[in-house]
Amino acid sequence: MRSKSLIEGKKIHQCILKSNARIDNVVVFEKLALFYVRCGEVKVARVVFDQVSSRNVILWNSIIRAYAWNGQYEKAIDLYYEMCDSGIRPNKFTFPFVLKACSGLKSLEDGVEIHERAKVEGLDCDVYVSTALLDFYVKCGCLSEAQVLFGKMMYKDVVSWNAMIAGSALHGLYEETMRLVFEMQETGNVPNSSTLVAILPAIGRTKALCQGKSVHCFRLRRAFDKETLIETALLDMYAKCDSLNYAKRVFDFVGIKNEVTWSAMIGAYVLAGCMKEALALFDKMQIEGVVTLTPATLGSVLRACAKLTDIGRGRCIHGNLIKSGICLDLTIGNSLLSMYSKSGNLDDAMNLFDEMNLKDVVSYSAIISGCVQNGNAEEALLMFQNMQLSGIDPDIATMVGILPACAHLAALQHGRCSHGQLTVRGFSSDISIGNALIDMYSKCGRVDFAKDVFYRMPKQDIISWNAMVAGYGMHGHGMEALTLFHYMLRKGLKPDSVSFICLLSACSHSGLVAEGKHWFCAMTRNFNIAPRMEHCICMVDLLGRGGFLGEATDFIEKMPFEPDVRIWGALLGACRIHRNIKLGEEVSKKIQNLGAEGTGNFVLLSNIYSAAGRWKDAAHIRLIQRNKGFKKSPGCSWIEVSGRIHAFIGGDRSHPQSAQIHEKLDELLVEMKKLGYHADGSFALQDVEEEEKERILLYHSEKLAIAFGILNLRPSDPIFVTKNLRVCGDCHSAIKLLSMITNRTIIVRDTSRFHHFALGACNCGDFW
Repeated sequence: MRSKSLIEGKKIHQCILKSNARIDNVVVFEKLALFYVRCGEVKVARVVFDQVSSRNVILWNSIIRAYAWNGQYEKAIDLYYEMCDSGIRPNKFTFPFVLKACSGLKSLEDGVEIHERAKVEGLDCDVYVSTALLDFYVKCGCLSEAQVLFGKMMYKDVVSWNAMIAGSALHGLYEETMRLVFEMQETGNVPNSSTLVAILPAIGRTKALCQGKSVHCFRLRRAFDKETLIETALLDMYAKCDSLNYAKRVFDFVGIKNEVTWSAMIGAYVLAGCMKEALALFDKMQIEGVVTLTPATLGSVLRACAKLTDIGRGRCIHGNLIKSGICLDLTIGNSLLSMYSKSGNLDDAMNLFDEMNLKDVVSYSAIISGCVQNGNAEEALLMFQNMQLSGIDPDIATMVGILPACAHLAALQHGRCSHGQLTVRGFSSDISIGNALIDMYSKCGRVDFAKDVFYRMPKQDIISWNAMVAGYGMHGHGMEALTLFHYMLRKGLKPDSVSFICLLSACSHSGLVAEGKHWFCAMTRNFNIAPRMEHCICMVDLLGRGGFLGEATDFIEKMPFEPDVRIWGALLGACRIHRNIKLGEEVSKKIQNLGAEGTGNFVLLSNIYSAAGRWKDAAHIRLIQRNKGFKKSPGCSWIEVSGRIHAFIGGDRSHPQSAQIHEKLDELLVEMKKLGYHADGSFALQDVEEEEKERILLYHSEKLAIAFGILNLRPSDPIFVTKNLRVCGDCHSAIKLLSMITNRTIIVRDTSRFHHFALGACNCGDFW
């Protein structure tokens, strides 16, 4: 029996059966059943159990315990109820076993009923029963009930204290957790290995490094069992406290490393952003012969692959999992989803998502985020709708993912609906959510809503301030951006590199040249922030838009690093605005010499020639563009009406309301001409008759979207249109007149900025 020799035990069992002896001797049955239980043969133990007609509580407890220990929680609970129905009263050993099963299933209803039965039996105050009840309530999320129960306990042993400490830590109550640890020691109970393993994750979450070091010293002064478990918890704590060196020292100190220890160190490297080191350690782990891959290990390794865009390695891991027959459970599937999404392989992510039998909120959050990051915002919104139809509630990560999709599409109605859900679910006070809302409302044309969110936030971080400054800037509210920046400084916040990118961009879009130059100098002088390429791009754009092309050129020549194509592209855009052909040609050659002749730069130079009436030169540039294989992105504009996104391209006749849209534009053209409108043929980019140029310009995508809005929105509703390219000069002039004719506010977001048209004027002051 003691050797647990399964073969010998089965021989004895066979001898009993061959002798035709009746197995109603309780002692014989108990030993036989316990033998099978200890050998892990629970099914056989149950068969033996069912053969006995007269069973006492010891027999029932043996099988209930076996089920609970082996994770067969439902069977343990069912057998408990069967025992009660048979007239056998549970004792103080029954309740801990069955409550363990309730904890495993988080079955609050069953656990509460069993608690009531323990009260009836007068056993609820027994230390073992009450400790099991504590563990049950904690794991079911009922911390207040656990606290009441703990307060009533007459005798508390170290197991009881550990259950309460673990519960407080699990619920993120760091101060309460540490209070219990100190109180535990005051009562004479010495923390054991389970205590340390319970409190170290709480210390890590709160980054209480000093407290963590104290616990480490306590551990070094005493000998504990479960050494590897404690060392792994210490390693994880140091990693979460941003102390990678300490984590590494703990890892090196561990004598026998199991898969959990390796996983914790790999995770520590990933948390610290040391992705190459994480993958190197993963390789070493496999060389050392540790082949068991936990979901946590795979998650960390796949995150490292995604960060390094090492998609080949990620695919190799995926393939090895399939070859080895390892079941892709939900955790591993979600890690793979995240890896494919973050590496830009949306097709692979979508295929994997479709193949997954089980999906949870993490799965949907990963695929939604992947769709947004890879430029497929419409698919992200569709996934979000499917998620809700599946009965899965979004969490904060989901909402942080879906709000940029609304921002990209300028889908204000979807965004406001998402904001409502956030408020109902109690997420709106989260800083990351507030920041995403500011960005979303700003990009949906409602900087007033963004401002309201900003000032209602319980707490703002530097990202919040940057988002609000950027929001003001993109809407042409440069002075408001400067005022907010000054307010941020008065509150004692230190701006970062991104803060100045947002501020300089705001100055650029509002023509605040002097202010922009001042803050560019102050950035280095007062805040010790070295200019990056992005700051220099803003400065060239600022000077170029303001007409200071010579100063912009001098600025580029004096830059401490070599200008890239973005710098020259900003200057080329300024040449187009101010129709400086000579400088435009020189800049275009600079771009060609860099080997970065993007489509946009060809288009800009072609526009410069067209605006000057040099049609042959414009045609020549377009021919070069075609010969080099570059294709100009077609102009596309979209508008949200009644929660649906409607997209248009230039000359589009595919929309169901196409006939009405073209008819409306023809009517509006007559009205515009009465106000002195003449189509600016230089923006037609084709050497055709003036009448044909007028027709081409009339059906530009933004005008089609505006006409659709006029037809389908209430007269009091503003028309909000988003375009994938810069609004051309002719459309800009025409929309000013349309806002006067229709007496409507028209907001257009292009790649440059927001244009607010009202009463025949645009807030950009024709400065874009």
